Amino acid sequence: MKDVRVRFAPSPTGALHIGGVRTALYNFLLARQQGGTMILRIEDTDQNRYVPGAEEYIMESLDWAGIKIDEGVREGGPYAPYRQSERKHLYQQHAQQLLSSGHAYYAFDTEQEIEALRERQKAAGSDQQQYSSVTRTVMRNSLTLSAEETKKLLDSGVNYVIRFKIPENETVVLNDLIRGEVSVNTTQLDDKVLMKSDGMPTYHLANVVDDYLMKISHVIRGEEWLPSAPLHVLLYKAFGWEKDMPRFAHLPLLLKPDGNGKLSKRDADRMGFPIFPLNWADPKTGEQSTGYKESGYLPEALINFLAFLGWNPGTEQEIFSMDELIRAFSIERIGKAGAKFDIQKAQWFNQQYLRTKTNQELAAFLLEQLKLENISCTQEKAEKICALMKERITFPQELWEHGKFFFRTPESFDESVVTKKWNDDAVKVITAYRDAVERLSAFDAGIAKETLEQVTASLQIGTGKILQALRVALSGLGGGPDLMMIMEIIGKDEVVSRLTFALKNLKQKVS
Repeated sequence: MKDVRVRFAPSPTGALHIGGVRTALYNFLLARQQGGTMILRIEDTDQNRYVPGAEEYIMESLDWAGIKIDEGVREGGPYAPYRQSERKHLYQQHAQQLLSSGHAYYAFDTEQEIEALRERQKAAGSDQQQYSSVTRTVMRNSLTLSAEETKKLLDSGVNYVIRFKIPENETVVLNDLIRGEVSVNTTQLDDKVLMKSDGMPTYHLANVVDDYLMKISHVIRGEEWLPSAPLHVLLYKAFGWEKDMPRFAHLPLLLKPDGNGKLSKRDADRMGFPIFPLNWADPKTGEQSTGYKESGYLPEALINFLAFLGWNPGTEQEIFSMDELIRAFSIERIGKAGAKFDIQKAQWFNQQYLRTKTNQELAAFLLEQLKLENISCTQEKAEKICALMKERITFPQELWEHGKFFFRTPESFDESVVTKKWNDDAVKVITAYRDAVERLSAFDAGIAKETLEQVTASLQIGTGKILQALRVALSGLGGGPDLMMIMEIIGKDEVVSRLTFALKNLKQKVS
């Protein structure tokens, strides 16, 4: 059996889209499951669209996501170089091979001549405006010109491209691992450009040549490349590489949350969620985009979420570590239908993974945020806060955002709670409770609760009646984690201080 060798081959034309991360993930899962090799190849032949910093961004994104590369620009390997702009000579050699075998030809048509062809096709009512097996016979190329005329044009330095000569009226059959048999007649295909006038190859030639030379066994890529697959099959045949052709698997599209159309950056921006794995600053426009990492998503949660966008394990299990995904993954369980991008599900995964973190691991997030706020905090206190908050948060930054009251006396109080619950009974109990707490020599959650019950019993006021008022006095909020544990964490002196502050500042609220 052929060794499993897969490649993720992005173009450095901007930030890595989250759909690209999913494509890389599926390639990686297959490689690891089959004991194969994961390759990162940078497809930078379109120099006009090249964006500085994009290549490094792609590698950093994959590192963060835990998608390990075995061969690539950074890692090296037996089939280097792995950057297509450094492999130009190979594409030129293979283009010459196709010219020599009659599977390709020189085309000297200007842009104006090609536009005129399209206009003639439109006027004739043709559904397809393309340079094809029919129209190439009336255009300026090495098929219609004599060998002498062709040589003269080449020698004079006239601009040309090299086009693939699509066979006439032939059925191309492709067995896709996800979509089954795909059959296309060559009358539907045009004579694609293989080498551009700047001497650089197009994607079609470069990816076929590289996949063959790098011994790629499986091409797992987005659905948008399915229309090009018959051309790629024809190229393998033209080179005589048919028996070494990789298995193709064209992944379903990532759809908008409502399922209507392909997910775009504009959709993500409009709905308020990231589309890139890491923060990205576009060097051309200066536009800043927040990434999943900086938004507080854990890489393992994002990977679990992405794995389920198109694939399912066939069981009820939803939480999978990377190792579990590797064991469970199969291309056959990837669906054909587009996958709705449900950001709420991504948030759910993040919640689940945060809850599995130890208090010590979560404390590291909290302490990092506190450092930025110039707030000192012991490891023990941070861990206690995390234990109390971990079931209530979706993102690590919420430990600080939702837990500021552990460190700061509230300056404002939930108005709806104050209006309903801050009354004479509340003031009586809270005043008596503050005084009782101040007299205590020891203080923890259990003592705080016991003392409160003693105070409410002595005043003959139900504890339940004043609990929300007590909470708002201590935290400013109408809801939150266990109140007694909040008091234990902030400590006796802070409890007394905050209750005094609230009694003073909320006096006027009592009718």
